[in-house]
Amino acid sequence: MTTVTAPPPVTHAPATLPGPGPRPRRGRAAAGLQGWLYALPTALFVGFLFIAPVLLVLRMSASDWKLFTGDNGWNLPVNFENVTSNRFFVSSILFTLQYTAIATVLLMVLGLGLALLVQESTRWKSFLRTAILVPSALGLASASLLFYALYSPQSSPFNPILRWLGVTDSSVSFLGTPSAALWSTVALIVWRFAGFYMLLLLVGLQRIPGDVYEAARIDGATWWQTFRGITLPLLKPSISLALILCVTGSLLAFDQFYILTKGGPDNSTITVVQLIYNQAFSGQNNLGRAAALSVIVLGALILINALQFKGLKSEDQ
Repeated sequence: MTTVTAPPPVTHAPATLPGPGPRPRRGRAAAGLQGWLYALPTALFVGFLFIAPVLLVLRMSASDWKLFTGDNGWNLPVNFENVTSNRFFVSSILFTLQYTAIATVLLMVLGLGLALLVQESTRWKSFLRTAILVPSALGLASASLLFYALYSPQSSPFNPILRWLGVTDSSVSFLGTPSAALWSTVALIVWRFAGFYMLLLLVGLQRIPGDVYEAARIDGATWWQTFRGITLPLLKPSISLALILCVTGSLLAFDQFYILTKGGPDNSTITVVQLIYNQAFSGQNNLGRAAALSVIVLGALILINALQFKGLKSEDQ
């Protein structure tokens, strides 16, 4: 009797799908070239509009570079010595810092107050938002010319109103004294930029979830406790952005003072940027000294912004 043995089961090895093999060298090169082509417009934009001007200013700051005669060779550090020994160097820095402190405090407080005022959407508050934002659509030079006419003794509508109210018997000189010129210019800047900073902070306020305010209301928190414990901490990114923009813009103030006061009276309202302009185009015609002062201002701006970022970052942590 013969025994029949069953054939061994046939096992099929699992089919292996061909995986992606190494990309051919030509394909990797093409992908790399495509990436560079995508980045090329941005690189050209940054190179021509940011890096090249900075390198040119650095070169001019170390050269005897006049407006009409051009580059006359290296003279480092003569430009920096002449700029720092200028009789308006210290006074322009102090005045710029004073103006920056006043404008920043007023704009931040007023911008936050207006943002809180128009935070809720109603028909009246929508009209109020638009009315406050209208001055922001006006150019700074145009706004300065408008206020120059308003402050002028010949065309100002304020003097007849003040005399009619009995506040004064004579014409008020809005730009005649150093303090009057400073505060008149600050009034222009607050009128021009309050709506802009209101908008920045309003965007931050509207990003705060309403559930947080509802929970605080249920817990019996007062308005001040809610503002201090919820609104301010959650609004910190918007406040940081507004603060950096406000400080940087105030340190670079030029248009408003050039149009309203031209540095007067008695050279009391010369800002640092106006001093740069005077060195380059107004009598001095020395681009090397103007570039040296620009380098100093650039270094100060980088330092101030770095300190702001560090301080805000440490507070967040």
